[in-house]
Amino acid sequence: MRGVFSTGVLDEFLRRQFNPFDLYVGVSAGAGNLAAFLAEMPGRNLRLYCDYSQRRQFKSVRRFLTGGHLLDLDWLWRTTIAEIRLDLATIYAKSKPLIVCMTDVAQGTPVYRETSAADLEHMLKASSALPLLYRGFVEVDGQPMADGGLTDAIPVEEAVRRGAETIMVVRSRTADYVKEQGLADRMATWKLRQYPGLVAALRSRAKNYNAAIRFLRTPPPGVRVLEVCPPPTFRPSRLSRNVMSLLSGYRQGRRAGQEAIRAWQQMVDGEKFAEIE
Repeated sequence: MRGVFSTGVLDEFLRRQFNPFDLYVGVSAGAGNLAAFLAEMPGRNLRLYCDYSQRRQFKSVRRFLTGGHLLDLDWLWRTTIAEIRLDLATIYAKSKPLIVCMTDVAQGTPVYRETSAADLEHMLKASSALPLLYRGFVEVDGQPMADGGLTDAIPVEEAVRRGAETIMVVRSRTADYVKEQGLADRMATWKLRQYPGLVAALRSRAKNYNAAIRFLRTPPPGVRVLEVCPPPTFRPSRLSRNVMSLLSGYRQGRRAGQEAIRAWQQMVDGEKFAEIE
């Protein structure tokens, strides 16, 4: 649910027709938000957070306690594809790569997949499949995959590996957030002990996340990174049911989007000015 912030940022970009990017790399809910942005469907994912994701068919503690999904991605994907499907033609008419990050369950490593209209929706589902909250895994090319955030929640290094030099990172956590291994991660490592690769990923999750923050704030020479974070007053949690809180977080994203456009233009235009001088 924290992804409602980046939905606001990207909807503001759509409103202002701002899209200077050549490459898009997304993880989990962030990948779905990028897809809606590229599909040019403002408001689509706000509805996803405030309506579809709040329905009992998707989120059910009672179902979870009796052995089912807490978050039923099967229902969510089936229903939203039927009712508010992404405009795949618009996404891929841009001819710019949209990369989705997933976690290989067997190896416990990130997998970066350049998507197409034929497989995007399936890749988005795989990238969003949080172990235990969604019972089972999503298979990609015969291999079980899980939420990409387990192994690379902020894939800025992958963007650099692919040649990016001017990068915008839109996060779902405040700038001062430091990840620690919590009780949920420790419980998950026990519950998932039959998947040693995934357990190793869970144990390294906090370390990898914090390393990604250090990388984006001290990038290699020739690389510039603009970090866009929710403000300290951002309230939505991972499983938030408070629609008013989600709407507030969305509005905060819209305001941050305006500021991000100004900061990006200042960064790029400042470089051009320096070259002219």
